[in-house]
Amino acid sequence: MVRFPARWRCERLRREHPRAAFVSGQEAVDVWLSKQALQNQEKHLSVTRVLLDEQERIGGFYTLATGQVDFGDLPVDLVKKLPRRALPVAVLAWLGVDQKHHRQGLGTRLLAQALADCFAAGQTFTFVAVILDCIDDSAKAFYQRWDFQEMPGRPMRLFLPFSSLEKLISSDEE
Repeated sequence: MVRFPARWRCERLRREHPRAAFVSGQEAVDVWLSKQALQNQEKHLSVTRVLLDEQERIGGFYTLATGQVDFGDLPVDLVKKLPRRALPVAVLAWLGVDQKHHRQGLGTRLLAQALADCFAAGQTFTFVAVILDCIDDSAKAFYQRWDFQEMPGRPMRLFLPFSSLEKLISSDEE
């Protein structure tokens, strides 16, 4: 179970959440949350969860979706026993922390919660890996600390095999 600061809570994005007030320092992240996240959620394309402080302000968020990757896009050691076709993946589409809360560990906690959500979903809807696209080198370094690896030929697309996710979750539960 991921612990957030006292009196903070993580919940599914709703229309009344103050999305336009969120400023992460990355324009694409801010635009996603303010203009696209709710619409994609209403169309059942993704789910966004927001971390709210005691004044109902968004301190951070993440967006999850499902997708597929071509068999040939993944490393050989990951797919050697898998069918040669498009393979199901969980997608960490977006993750952001408001600038007011940078360097407080919220990004790490949000990622841990997103991965826990992926793992829980993987008990019902299976997938071979969690994938994400990094917005910059700083984001890439952050995810690599969690054992995400580069996709062959795509240095800003990272993946975490389900077996690694399972180890992360089981070590967290001990």
